[in-house]
Amino acid sequence: MLYLCEKPSQARDIAKVLGVHQRHDGYLSGANKIVTWCFGHLLEMAEPHAYGEQYKRWSLASLPIIPQRWEHHTKKGATKQLAIIKRLIKKENHIVIATDADREGEVIAREVMRVAGFKGDVSRLWLSALDDASIRKALKNIRSGKETDTLYYAGVVRSRCDWLVGMNLTRLYSLKAQQSGYQGVLSIGRVQTPTLRMVVDRDLIIKDFIPVPFWNVTATLEAEQQRFKAKWIPPKAADYSDEEGRCIKQAKAQEVHQKIQDKRATVLSATTTRKKQAPPLLFSLSSLQQFCNQVYNMSAKEVLEVAQSLYEKHKVTTYPRTDCEYLPKSQKSDADSILNHLSHQYPALVQQADRHINSRVWNDKKVTAHHAIIPTNTRPNLSTMSEAEKRVHNALCKRYLMQFFASYEFDQTLILLDIETYPFKASGRIERIKGWKVVLDDKGSSKNKDSKTDQQLPSLNKNQQIPVVNALCEDKKTQPPKHYTEGTIIAAMKNAAKEITDTQLKKILKETAGIGTEATRANIIELLIKRKLMTKQKKRLKATEAGIQLIQAVPEAVKSTGTTALWEQSLDGIVEGRVSPKGFLISQQEWLTELIKQEIQSPPLKIKNNDTKGKPTHYCPQCKNALNRRKGKNGFFWGCSTYPTCKFTANDQRGKPELNQI
Repeated sequence: MLYLCEKPSQARDIAKVLGVHQRHDGYLSGANKIVTWCFGHLLEMAEPHAYGEQYKRWSLASLPIIPQRWEHHTKKGATKQLAIIKRLIKKENHIVIATDADREGEVIAREVMRVAGFKGDVSRLWLSALDDASIRKALKNIRSGKETDTLYYAGVVRSRCDWLVGMNLTRLYSLKAQQSGYQGVLSIGRVQTPTLRMVVDRDLIIKDFIPVPFWNVTATLEAEQQRFKAKWIPPKAADYSDEEGRCIKQAKAQEVHQKIQDKRATVLSATTTRKKQAPPLLFSLSSLQQFCNQVYNMSAKEVLEVAQSLYEKHKVTTYPRTDCEYLPKSQKSDADSILNHLSHQYPALVQQADRHINSRVWNDKKVTAHHAIIPTNTRPNLSTMSEAEKRVHNALCKRYLMQFFASYEFDQTLILLDIETYPFKASGRIERIKGWKVVLDDKGSSKNKDSKTDQQLPSLNKNQQIPVVNALCEDKKTQPPKHYTEGTIIAAMKNAAKEITDTQLKKILKETAGIGTEATRANIIELLIKRKLMTKQKKRLKATEAGIQLIQAVPEAVKSTGTTALWEQSLDGIVEGRVSPKGFLISQQEWLTELIKQEIQSPPLKIKNNDTKGKPTHYCPQCKNALNRRKGKNGFFWGCSTYPTCKFTANDQRGKPELNQI
């Protein structure tokens, strides 16, 4: 039996539990078992020129590029390991796929099995964590390979659709922009372009935002030797208030301010309600990235890398690339063991934890392919962790600990008052039961959003008269929305349906996973920055001029979050067996062909260059696009502006490309 893993570290962990210890070049053996590994994707989709010489040179006439038979080539540096795996596969009639339990892991294994011509039995080891206990549990519940066939189909269709969109539309819009003098490549992607569009839309809203003045009137009152504040609530239907209930006429605000000075307020009602807040849900990758970006200013990519390290290297947390914030009920049986390990790090908190509490996170109906990220049964060794790893691990552990504490309870008091016929409102809260909030500390929690309503209010009775000791009229202005950060753009990508106004599309999408996946969103952000369509200024993400103009130029179908979210939903449908993989791929090819036909007939794109001024002075002899002078480790050189599509380079000779290379 052959176990095919995604990476060497994963293979070593599984081999250890299997009792497979004999080392060989590229695999381990023992106990009638063989464990081998990939290095992620060993095979890559071929470049366009693999389908014909006519595709080497970028040309509108050669579009669309739609392969009739999809080709792959061996990834650089993977030739030896692929040959070892193929040799091992040919001797086996039963393979256990032990790659990461997601569609990418499925594709990695099955593509290698395909090129090796494997026709035998297939099983699936479905792992959520790489600690010994989790591996043993998964080995006892090994699945049939047929159960994950559709996961492979969805992964293949996803990669082919991404290839079709990226290769064709990047060439299309880059060439149309170069007709107007743009230098370089305009990268288009099935997920990256709608993501850029969200950033552009937010930037333009902020740029065009016109502040609107409004006025707040606040009264300070005193009862039972306790002072508190109440705010005037203008009627929404009044001609001096806006849709948000803000006073937009200064004269009216000043009138109220003057009339309530030194007057008495009449209590119309005073109600106190006991409210409860359950512990927050556990972390998915997206919510973990949002939390760490807000609290620790960590980038989405950094959080993903750290979470992957905690899972693979340290084995102290479960599979990180999950979109789920819940746990299966069966996982509750591991709680005692996990808490016992955490007691070394959080002795006081574990001692206070109530292990009998059944938090809302244990919900089988809410669990997707992978459950939420939680600590494993492995005791962490903090001395081997980086500071970033400690922070993320601490966040994950504390979120898990919260599930074993009672709800946070507080008394919410609302007082409605009449002051000279004007309605005022005072609100406040008093904490009654700390509950899960005892787990929080200043470094591991975000700012309290309710801090402005935390004033304590006196006990008042209806019709009670209390004096106004002070009144204040404040000038205010409406504020524009904030620029996206990495945390908030990931939240927007995940909840793309909220940005859609079409009611029918909203109905179809419902609770869609949005655009991109837990594993790809961080890379999309990095890619847009790398390709100079977006910049990061401190925590704020902003589109470049080229990024703005690109979004304004491309048709709605290319940049629509709704279209991309529907694609993701179709991929989920393939996994569930509701959507035909072949049918979906054909529909995308037809859409792409018609789009390219229309765009070729339209005028050139006018895009400003981000980095260069004027026309290029030298052109690539291979693809005829501009050459850019760049500085490398060994000094200056010249490279094609379309890199990495065209990889032509020339030595620099006194500020010009060396002639014998042109």
